[in-house]
Amino acid sequence: MTENLTTGERIAWYRRRRGLSQEVLAGLVGRTADWLSKAENNRIELDRLSVITSLAKALDVSLGELLAEPTLMDWPGNGGKRTAPALHEALMDYRQLTPLLGPPSDGEPPTLKDLQADVREILDAYQASRYSFATRRLPFVLADALAASRAYSGREREEVHALLALTYQGAALVLGKVGEPELAWIAADRGLGAAQLSGQSAVSGSLIRSVAHCLLATGRFTAAVQLVNDAAAVMQPELGDADDEYLSVYGTLFLAGAMAAARAEDRATVQSFLREADESARRLGSDANHLWTAFGPTNVAIHRVATARELGDLQVAADLGPRIDTSAMPVERRVRHSLEVARALSAWNRTDEALSILLDAEQAAPEQVRHHYLSRELVIGWIRGTRGRPSQSVAGLAHRLHIIDSS
Repeated sequence: MTENLTTGERIAWYRRRRGLSQEVLAGLVGRTADWLSKAENNRIELDRLSVITSLAKALDVSLGELLAEPTLMDWPGNGGKRTAPALHEALMDYRQLTPLLGPPSDGEPPTLKDLQADVREILDAYQASRYSFATRRLPFVLADALAASRAYSGREREEVHALLALTYQGAALVLGKVGEPELAWIAADRGLGAAQLSGQSAVSGSLIRSVAHCLLATGRFTAAVQLVNDAAAVMQPELGDADDEYLSVYGTLFLAGAMAAARAEDRATVQSFLREADESARRLGSDANHLWTAFGPTNVAIHRVATARELGDLQVAADLGPRIDTSAMPVERRVRHSLEVARALSAWNRTDEALSILLDAEQAAPEQVRHHYLSRELVIGWIRGTRGRPSQSVAGLAHRLHIIDSS
């Protein structure tokens, strides 16, 4: 009902449904009624996720409802196959909780080599922004990984648990992208449990990062910062002789923490976390993709832009963002950075540049762009700010984002 409204208009819609006056809602978030009136009428841009989160809490709605993020169950693009419900059922199947609740799987479990290939395929698909493909494959790989975890023993069983953890991580990553934070939380939680059974510190650290992202997605920024601090304290004793995989996971954990701190408006912690990540990137020496982290100096630079944007430092984001060369990064990272740069440029009324970046990003990753709230917010803003008919490029993009009808 509210998907084609701006964030400000959505706030007004929920405020009226809650029976709140502008004065009351503004007071609940420490703002003036005049400020709220301008926000609801699109006269000021709501570009701080921390502010939107506080409004969501005051209105007793989820962050996703104010951002109109798509839900997986309504997500198009799966070719008519029953992919989304199958993933939902796989994660909600109580028989996954313990083998005591269900009979063992029929047939032979997959070989370690086959399972490794399947897990790699899913995480590669995520980094290529092929979410519908990953969604379609995940239920089957989860079933195979669970069967293997019950069939193997010894060192092989530990390896299977690492692969099971990474499969759950893939599910959490994809579900987070398509607006299913509660399901993503279930996947990350189960993945962390499997990671601990694997005995692999790097895999456990990687799943902790997934939990941090779930906390971010649900607006629990302070909890995410605390989780990063706690996890870092556990991981630090092994840093002295850490391999590249462990170092990448450790550094990426601080990037997630920096985003959480930015949304909590904690500048000091943002800078502290970015310094820690930068030190890990320096030790690593170059960009890499160990354990699908896409970690290195470029990803640290990307997060400098993203955190600056979250903190309201628009000039920093607009100046630094376009200068970062992301060509060697996975598609998901490149496109997410492009969305951030487009948002920063649009805030400075550099709409043509922002539109060009968004169109290029759509070419690279149509699923990611067409189902991200930032894309919708930008295009809706451009249409509302245009006198007369929008340009053909904007209208076409709006149609592909299901904002306007092609007629």
